[in-house]
Amino acid sequence: MVPEDGNNISGHGIAFAVSPSTDFSEATASQYLGLFNYSNNGLPSNHVFAVELDSILSPEFYDINDNHVGIDVNSLKSNYSAPATYVSSGGENRSLELISGDPIQVWIDYDGEEKLLNVTVAPAGMEEPKHPLISTSMDLALIFLNSMYVGFSAATGSVASDHYILGWSFNKSGKAQSLAISNLPSYPRQRGSKGKSSLAITISVVALLGIVILLIMGGAYHRWTKKFEELREDWECEYGPRRFCYKDLYKATKGFRDTELLGSGGFGKVYRGVLPSSKVEVAVKTISHDSRQGLREFVAEIVCMGRLSHRNLVQLLGYCRRKGELILVYDYMQNGSLDKFLFGNEKPNLCWPRRFHILKGVASGLLYLHEEWEQVVLHRDVKASNVLLDADLNGQLGDFGLARLYDHGANPQTTHVVGTVGYLAPELTRTSKATTSTDS
Repeated sequence: MVPEDGNNISGHGIAFAVSPSTDFSEATASQYLGLFNYSNNGLPSNHVFAVELDSILSPEFYDINDNHVGIDVNSLKSNYSAPATYVSSGGENRSLELISGDPIQVWIDYDGEEKLLNVTVAPAGMEEPKHPLISTSMDLALIFLNSMYVGFSAATGSVASDHYILGWSFNKSGKAQSLAISNLPSYPRQRGSKGKSSLAITISVVALLGIVILLIMGGAYHRWTKKFEELREDWECEYGPRRFCYKDLYKATKGFRDTELLGSGGFGKVYRGVLPSSKVEVAVKTISHDSRQGLREFVAEIVCMGRLSHRNLVQLLGYCRRKGELILVYDYMQNGSLDKFLFGNEKPNLCWPRRFHILKGVASGLLYLHEEWEQVVLHRDVKASNVLLDADLNGQLGDFGLARLYDHGANPQTTHVVGTVGYLAPELTRTSKATTSTDS
């Protein structure tokens, strides 16, 4: 154990511990050595055995001094303790200062048949003294469970110190293999004037590294802000309340991760998301903008669609525009699309009353689009995959990517034939004119 520069005191020491768990997240620092806390210290249910090298006197644990070795069972109040000493080869009892910075060797031997525990300490490199520091009867079978972990524990206190474990040997049945001292790492020495003299160099190096790190972080921040950069124009201000921030949508979909992907098609991909502020589940659709249509008109139309409100229409909550990409945000439908129920193997079959209920819902939504809203809305792509089912299996018409609007009483204009093959009205290929009749 090596104390801080110029100090003759250190942290609270270190312990060799045997525990049924490696989770000490509830343990307290300082004198608790990272093993226990105020509440569980002393509980028999801990099943923890430890040998502590303690360098701070803690009156609450009845420590004998600030330089002792203790045997702890389920508590930091040692069952047995003794000042850190050893018997030399000449038979003399000598003191051993734990925080001297000099390497120390510890032997912990247990005889299961005799139920005898011996703990011995000495300077590293010395043969194990014949007389142990602590020798006591103890039945570890009453403490250990079938599965136990072996290791070391220490904790930060008001004063810091460095703990180095240069080597250790363990055997649960029989005597552990002796350490080859010559093969161990070089012994650390107490930091002193040499460390202080190099302080200026260390500070200079740290300062230089700090500047480099700041430059790297600045470049990373610039790239990060570019990643979430959005396109905005003055005319979009009128649609502001329905515009989402790209960063929020990125977080909501976990970076548009594949694990959040709900489906994909010709117009883009749909992801499940949870808005970070409101925690509302949404469906986020990414599509590439068609450059043949005026962008302003396209966004205006999308926002107009957001004003549609009917129980059998998937509600468009808003949009986001970024680098030629348009992102639409809808209500999330828990049961997905109707085609998965009709043709998939995983979804349960729909009974006829439920199918009829879904059809009536879609018909009600189309009636609203064609006759009840302020303008006529032609969906132009009504099919099973665009009918979504909520938690109660109510049918809701979604995906207005091909929709067109015109005023009531006006004559719809001739346009390109769009839609899905197999769902197109036969007359569309001849007239190229979408009407409410071709939309059902």
